[in-house]
Amino acid sequence: MDLQTMQLMKQVDIRNVDKNALVDLSTVHIDDTAPVTERIEKFIQQIRNPYCFRIGDVAVKVNYKENGPSFQQNIEDLLRIM
Repeated sequence: MDLQTMQLMKQVDIRNVDKNALVDLSTVHIDDTAPVTERIEKFIQQIRNPYCFRIGDVAVKVNYKENGPSFQQNIEDLLRIM
């Protein structure tokens, strides 16, 4: 996934998105025995937009602090506990 695609995903306006078009996080399945890089790949393939997805009937928009951990670090941390 290139930087331009990531920027477009990041800019999705949660107020205007069709929540039924979003991937429900509960449908994402990750092999916790796979290496972290592979888990990241599979997560992004399944979730399609890691900045905007659904949990049940609720649309979720994720924002990361500019000076906080990187997107990559946050995803790695998430997948380590899955």
